[in-house]
Amino acid sequence: MSSSSSALPEIKPKYTQLFINNQWVDSKSGKTFENFNPATEEKICDIAEADAEDVNEAVKSAAAAFKRNSKWRTMDASARGKILVRVGEIMMEQKHIISSLETLDAGKPYADSLGDVEHAADVFKYYAGLADKSLGKTLSPDGQYFAYTRQEPIGVCGGIIPWNYPISLFAWKVAPALASGNVCVIKPSELTPLTALHMAAIFSEAELPAGVLNVLPGYGATAGATLASHPGVRKIAFTGSTATARKIIALTANNLAKLTMELGGKSPAVILPDCDLDQAALYCHSAIMTNCGQNCCGISRNYVHADVYDEYVAKAVACAQNRVVGDPWKEDSESGAVISEVQMNKILGYIESGKREGAKLECGGERIGSKGWFLQPTVFSNVTDEMTIAKEEIFGPVQSILKFTDIEDVLDRCNDNEYGLAAACFTKDVDKAMYLSHNLKGGITWVNCADILTTQTPFGGFKGSGYGKELGEDAMKEYCEMKTVLMKMSNKNS
Repeated sequence: MSSSSSALPEIKPKYTQLFINNQWVDSKSGKTFENFNPATEEKICDIAEADAEDVNEAVKSAAAAFKRNSKWRTMDASARGKILVRVGEIMMEQKHIISSLETLDAGKPYADSLGDVEHAADVFKYYAGLADKSLGKTLSPDGQYFAYTRQEPIGVCGGIIPWNYPISLFAWKVAPALASGNVCVIKPSELTPLTALHMAAIFSEAELPAGVLNVLPGYGATAGATLASHPGVRKIAFTGSTATARKIIALTANNLAKLTMELGGKSPAVILPDCDLDQAALYCHSAIMTNCGQNCCGISRNYVHADVYDEYVAKAVACAQNRVVGDPWKEDSESGAVISEVQMNKILGYIESGKREGAKLECGGERIGSKGWFLQPTVFSNVTDEMTIAKEEIFGPVQSILKFTDIEDVLDRCNDNEYGLAAACFTKDVDKAMYLSHNLKGGITWVNCADILTTQTPFGGFKGSGYGKELGEDAMKEYCEMKTVLMKMSNKNS
């Protein structure tokens, strides 16, 4: 179902240049690239295109801000926290502007963008509270020695941000990095640079010292590759595909930069016959259809017990057919457009492969209209594990429903995949819930819910879904190096 259209609000991005050393500058090459609205296919604006020279300048600026005895390095940790609090406050004051830019750039419903902005503001406030709590330990070494550990910032941290959740993932990377005392060079996706650039202006308003945050829109093959391979960058945090991650890992090899990799997924859910089937169907529907399925931890594989399989399929189809897809500015729109024509055609290609390989198309499977990259929510039944749609990450609104009868067998099937980002199980039996949640290979496992991420809980995958954690206290460790200090004592008493 699609929503009726509405007039596009008058939104004109204010910031389209590079942000280096607290200044708005054109790229050294003078190059720009076009930025498009996925819902209308119309050009939004031209954005300055960073390349190697600009990355070098930004890293130089960040390194100067991190220099010993600089304003940033000598600032109290609690003062760093106050800057992050102020950033969160300004975000809430400007939430309509930021949400509108996100919807304009990413094609997602305004209500979803607003939720992402509010979440991002909470992330900054959360890490503000942790800024002065990055603690070491006192130790009891053998001999006439005293020892302690301290958590020290790494230095220049590069962040490479994807296009599916631009404002949220900007916060996930920048907030713990700055709370820990690091400096950042951020490369947003060339498809969705607007909110990252607006955030640079907010940090300037919050009086972050010059050079601590730099934002460089550009392409992965140029700006991203230079950032990943730069000898002055000591940390890279990347969210994106597993294939791109392998390239980044190779680029960082000479430099041995510390890495956080939040990558793809093909997340399963196990639905047992004793569960609340309506609840399971709604959670799994939302977990694959929200953001048009452009969600790394979306529940794309539904393993449903044979006793309730047909009933579950009927409920999943009803959810998909009732979902409102259309104009992201309309209040009733639950899904907007996918990010690009390339992505739309990729998803449609997977749908064709599902039909060709014998899955039953229950609903959806086609483009909506001829303007804007809108897709119908799609449900397949009679899916088997060897089918392409059951093995590969589609990154679209495509739900595959598979059948099982035995818990041990379904665990093997769920885990027999290169990814391990997330998983879910639905049951009223506590023993089975514990058994499944402990044996499903996912960095986060949900019980009787799905696709729930909170600021306080760490998130990150296993296997081909990457390593390192974002969110929660654990994310702070990703941006610190532990140093041991050991002192000779003339006398030691216990």
